[in-house]
Amino acid sequence: MRALLGFACVIAIVQGAGGFIGRVWFDNEWGFLGRLVDLPTWGYLAVAGLAAVVLLASEAAHKREGG
Repeated sequence: MRALLGFACVIAIVQGAGGFIGRVWFDNEWGFLGRLVDLPTWGYLAVAGLAAVVLLASEAAHKREGG
């Protein structure tokens, strides 16, 4: 289950960062996230940031458990 969460977080980070980079420097969204929802530019950074926080918290919890 933790591996699936980590994989989903990495995908969300890539989609958020790609959408932000594409919109700021290339005037169009990159990735699949822009096809699903219409986010403002800061929204792509929020998606990537929240996914990074979840990924780091998951890894920290795993290390606290002794895994």
